[in-house]
Amino acid sequence: MENRHEQLAELFLQGREDEAVAFIDELLNEHPRLYLYEDIITPAMYHVGVLWETNEITVADEHLATAICDYVVSRLDDRFTEKESNNDKAGNKVLLLGVEKEQHYLGLKMVAGFYREMGWHVRYLGPNLPIDHAIDQINRWRPDVIGISAALSYRLPAVKQFAHRFSQLEWKPAILIGGRITRKFDLLDFISDRIYVIRGLNDLSRLHNQRGEEIIDETS
Repeated sequence: MENRHEQLAELFLQGREDEAVAFIDELLNEHPRLYLYEDIITPAMYHVGVLWETNEITVADEHLATAICDYVVSRLDDRFTEKESNNDKAGNKVLLLGVEKEQHYLGLKMVAGFYREMGWHVRYLGPNLPIDHAIDQINRWRPDVIGISAALSYRLPAVKQFAHRFSQLEWKPAILIGGRITRKFDLLDFISDRIYVIRGLNDLSRLHNQRGEEIIDETS
């Protein structure tokens, strides 16, 4: 029997939107959303990426899979909107963005869902955000946590620039670096007392469980 993530990837690639939603809904009856994000949806899209890299599918196929995955993730997020409003941790704010020229965004959307489920206020700014526009939004909203995402090796200089600029903010927000880039490269040089490299949602969950309020403690 195929792995579940490969089954889901096939539904994405065949454009079977309703069946993909039903597939995830059935799993949601037995598993938490974090498991679906980390062990089903993310590996499904990595599988699609490998098929594209090996020329087994076309760019159009990859775009179709991404669009349906986006829809599934959005549906999952909608199901937890009420929980977010009923579990509001006053003042805890996270802002999420992809560095300039970075087009991948599904991981960011799943991180947004993770924080909404925890009751945080979330601003998801999407991919490909120029740094000056990011700084303007950040200075006006003053988030406790800023998440940066990138997928490809040639985004490393942009990630470094963004992380450095954000680390200079006077209220000292925690900075999370995530995305596929963290699974491909050693980013130990990026880590500091306020900068964390996150290799997946399980990693992010462990960080919050272990560090708790230290993550948003300005005096840390």
